[in-house]
Amino acid sequence: MTIIDFHNHYYPPEYIEELRRGPSNYRVTTDDDGNPVLHSPGDKNFIVPGHRDIEFRQRVLDEAGVDKQVLTFTAPGTLIETPERSAQLASKVNDALLEIASERSDRFTALATLPLNDAAASLTEFERVTELGFKGCMLFSNANGVALADERFWPLYEKASNANAVMYIHPTYPVGVEAMTDYWLMPLVGFLFDTTLAAAHLVFSGVVERYPGIRWVLGHLGGAIPYLAERLDRGYAAYADCRAEIPKPPSEYLKNFYYDTVNFDVNALEFAIDFAGADHILAGSDYPHQIGSLERMLQSIDQLDLSAEAKAGILGGNAARILSL
Repeated sequence: MTIIDFHNHYYPPEYIEELRRGPSNYRVTTDDDGNPVLHSPGDKNFIVPGHRDIEFRQRVLDEAGVDKQVLTFTAPGTLIETPERSAQLASKVNDALLEIASERSDRFTALATLPLNDAAASLTEFERVTELGFKGCMLFSNANGVALADERFWPLYEKASNANAVMYIHPTYPVGVEAMTDYWLMPLVGFLFDTTLAAAHLVFSGVVERYPGIRWVLGHLGGAIPYLAERLDRGYAAYADCRAEIPKPPSEYLKNFYYDTVNFDVNALEFAIDFAGADHILAGSDYPHQIGSLERMLQSIDQLDLSAEAKAGILGGNAARILSL
């Protein structure tokens, strides 16, 4: 049985050096332990060895008993930059991810990042990375306030649907973030509801109906989607505009989404499994973010009252299937 961690994050060293050289809207400093610190408006990220040292990361995976990771960049990606610079940096990140996935293919694969603050550049980069062998991309839950359901992204979704690509939605600075500045409310609460908002909007707008070849994945167990899907269905029944773009209730689309297990509460995992099925759940750790854990990922899945076959699917089989590994 192969264990694949679908949700984790990596900063290529080439990207960090590019930020130091500039131009960039990040300010880069170094902490007392020698870790780069990326400062952005209202936030800062400490880039610990697990974020940037692939050999260190591989040793951690060995110790944890995890066979493979699907590397992804992390919020806010390159969207903090000007559109032109965002496109340049996204390509640099993707080239670095491809090099790791090629040289260490037994341990790592990757999803590309896109410069979503430039829809045309995102389409160009998607076409480039698809030709290079990427099976999909990680999208942020909004593009500097622009909804993923916005029509400017539909040409991208058409290409992605034709390629049967994986589109993995990960949260970023939420709409209304100014209300979330205390107590880490942005990542603890805002992230989850921005994912929920993005998924609901994609369904109600008809994007998911219109582009059926895309395999949609939601981070952090879908935010609140499994819990709120019944309410979305009631909205579909009650309001004509909620039926205008789709011929069936939202839950019928959302049950076909995939959900990673970055919610280590076994009861929550069981609820999501009951909603979407064990074959639509993907193991995820959020490593090496401070709030993530490879150990808790494995422990929570082990505690599920499921058959060995279903657990094997969650631990790696489902990810292998949608990524053709």
